[in-house]
Amino acid sequence: MRQDDLTSCLGLAVDNIDLSISASDQHILHKLKQSRSWVLATIDNLVRKAKDYGFNVCVGLEDASRADIDFLLRLCEHAQNAGAFRVRFADTVGIMEPFGVFETIKTLRANTDLAIEMHAHDDLGLATANTLAAALAGATHVNTTVNGLGERAGNAALEEVVVGLKQLYGIETGVNLRHFSELSSLVANASGDAIGTRKSLIGKNVFSHEAGIHVDGLLKDLNNYQGVDPAIVGRQHELVLGKHSGTQAVIYAYQQLGIHLNREQAQHLLLAVKDFVKTAKRSPTPVELNQFHQAIGD
Repeated sequence: MRQDDLTSCLGLAVDNIDLSISASDQHILHKLKQSRSWVLATIDNLVRKAKDYGFNVCVGLEDASRADIDFLLRLCEHAQNAGAFRVRFADTVGIMEPFGVFETIKTLRANTDLAIEMHAHDDLGLATANTLAAALAGATHVNTTVNGLGERAGNAALEEVVVGLKQLYGIETGVNLRHFSELSSLVANASGDAIGTRKSLIGKNVFSHEAGIHVDGLLKDLNNYQGVDPAIVGRQHELVLGKHSGTQAVIYAYQQLGIHLNREQAQHLLLAVKDFVKTAKRSPTPVELNQFHQAIGD
């Protein structure tokens, strides 16, 4: 929230701008070397100027998670009186937890008419949980990033928040994730930041099933071991043959190759599969499965 930055916005083809300023005493005193009264006066001055320039203004409250709640309410009051349409609550250093977020956003919601935006960092692995809590408490907007990329541990992941809001609370965001895997891969490649194989919703292995009891249950009814439909993010279940597999997985795998096995054959082939996996440290390919079958037949 600086005059020179505001001036730089003139001539840009945008309607909305975010003017951010520190909300916590830690930042106000030790980063800005200013006072609370200076922060309030700056909001009064620059938000009004931005409105005069024709912008709609969101006031970003940096480090809001370490700010005094009474001062946060004063910040919201000054922002609204100066003409802002939204405030952005930033958990800048990622120290909040869902219950605290819920209570804080609920308090802000009860005391301001402004739209409330949540900005969560994932330092404690709680960015998505904190974002969901904020939405339930009355936040009108939430910040997310593809794959959760962001400073330090990152921000709330777009895919987790969108699916979480719908799956857990029936809240529709209007975001269609059916082609999200392609976008996720594009962002990962462009950023040079690889996606972990167990990353929720988009990791290579998050919809794979190996354990015999899981595969057996999944083949009987998807809902036995499906908490989230992978189709939401353009994925599907994958049954992996490995050292934890059972005969049902072997029967299913060979069915996909057009080979129908009885249980005795499947038990013999399961032993071959497990021996292979122990040695090769990977699942067998379709060609290798055919070779196992031929060997058993011989």
